[in-house]
Amino acid sequence: MKNAMLLMLLIVLLAACAAPKSTGPQVLRVMTHDSFNVSEEVIAAFETEHNVTVQFLKAGDTGTMLNQAILSKENPQADVIYGIDNTFLSRALEADIALPLKQVALDGIPENLRLDPENRFFPVDYGDVCLNYDKETFESTGLAVPQDLTTLTLPEYKGLLVVQNPASSSPGLAFLIATIEEFGEEGYLDYWRALRANDVLVVDGWDTAYYTEFSGGAYSEGTRPLVVSYASSPAAEVYFSEGALTEPPTGAITTPGMCFRQIEFVAALRNGESPELAQAFVAFALSEVFQADIPLQMWVYPSNQAVALPQVFQDHAQPAQYAGEVLRPVDIEQNRERWIQEWTEAVLR
Repeated sequence: MKNAMLLMLLIVLLAACAAPKSTGPQVLRVMTHDSFNVSEEVIAAFETEHNVTVQFLKAGDTGTMLNQAILSKENPQADVIYGIDNTFLSRALEADIALPLKQVALDGIPENLRLDPENRFFPVDYGDVCLNYDKETFESTGLAVPQDLTTLTLPEYKGLLVVQNPASSSPGLAFLIATIEEFGEEGYLDYWRALRANDVLVVDGWDTAYYTEFSGGAYSEGTRPLVVSYASSPAAEVYFSEGALTEPPTGAITTPGMCFRQIEFVAALRNGESPELAQAFVAFALSEVFQADIPLQMWVYPSNQAVALPQVFQDHAQPAQYAGEVLRPVDIEQNRERWIQEWTEAVLR
């Protein structure tokens, strides 16, 4: 009996050793800002190739997302972070939250987008924050579309502009930085005081500015024919009309001195659970498959210049022109909160 029991135990142990190990997919966690979007089939291709399930964790706006990543860097909530931009990049680099990756190819990505020489944060997309205008209003009144920021302070442009508060809005902050790049530390507050005297309207966010106060969009209901938006917004007007429009009712003003370029980055977080998969995802985000999906999902440009743009982008969107000084991320990081406070005192109080 004893030998029989030992034999049965041996059989059970051998069966356990011979049982196939679980081959279920791993989980890769990707932290993003709330505006992130990607096609399901694009992510499915990555999941299939790497036998992984990708979970996206939306973490608020860019600043909130970065704060979460910094606070949890010893035990991060995710393996990858997507969407830190050049207004917050210096803080992310200083906090040392990302791994340097040497195996990620940067083919097709221009040097002026590569802001981290240690290859921790990789440029994944970019967009230009610019003024948009209502074509019908400017055509019917005969008023010239402004081609420089100073024009907006002239009496004939009084009450025409709506902007977003830089303390609560990413495009609002981008436009504030554009005015600092144009007028410098010594002149930007005087410029904003002049805009205030010319009845600029300040609202909390882009949705309110564009859809409630702006007059130009197909679904906009406002009365102001100038708004801070994106150079790609006219293309979005055509695309989302689903064939009703062949030309956008709006235009973007992309002349030098009028815009700020937001560059977004992707990185593998330190101390993540799956560093090899995180590196694979960063490389995938720079691949043509992922990059080609970016324009019609997030209405910004792919960083990989080898990627062909959708026809609606080619026809109705154009990158902004830059001729003057562009502020470095470290300058923005060191001064951002002071600039916002000074702007608040000058414009809202």
